[in-house]
Amino acid sequence: MVYPRHTPLDLIGPWEVLARLPEARTHLIWTRPGPVQADRGIEISTTVSFADAPPLDVLVVPGGPGQLSLMKHTLLMEFIRRCAVSSSWVCSICTGALLLGQAGVLRGRRATTHWLARDALRTFGVEVLDERYVVDGKLATAAGVSAGIDLALELARLVSGEHVACEIALQIEYDPEPPLDCGSPVKAPGEVVSRLRAQARRYR
Repeated sequence: MVYPRHTPLDLIGPWEVLARLPEARTHLIWTRPGPVQADRGIEISTTVSFADAPPLDVLVVPGGPGQLSLMKHTLLMEFIRRCAVSSSWVCSICTGALLLGQAGVLRGRRATTHWLARDALRTFGVEVLDERYVVDGKLATAAGVSAGIDLALELARLVSGEHVACEIALQIEYDPEPPLDCGSPVKAPGEVVSRLRAQARRYR
């Protein structure tokens, strides 16, 4: 799924993995086909509307600053609910989980989201885990941004087997070695965590 002001890596990271699955056909879905402005200036063109989208095996909902303005978007909420019934997998990256929560599909389930948005996710009756990704039945959620790649590789393993997932990981040379070990609030310096909490946007 694509929407105005989504976080590009939330979309592109999982797309890069899932588009490599054998015989995969991918779609970029929004209210209408055409260009959509992502966060930080990147423009992505959608390929199909909600109304014309084919039946989906997998729905991936990214997060980003645009999430907040979509919490009462009727067409989007109806589309998510339909996919929760008909699709094999419904997934979110980062604050995309709040859109799933608003649609009601995460109530009583285990899930995760960006560390700054986890309290907001709990208000939807979700058991929120501090994990990189969480799979609960057909619902799969990832923590912040880069965690979408991890979730997509796990999904590739579940859908097409370990051999295929391993091939994809090697194709994209996914072997992270971050220069700083501060990519989670547990590892980052306390003053950095506090500053980001103080600057955090509203999520719902």
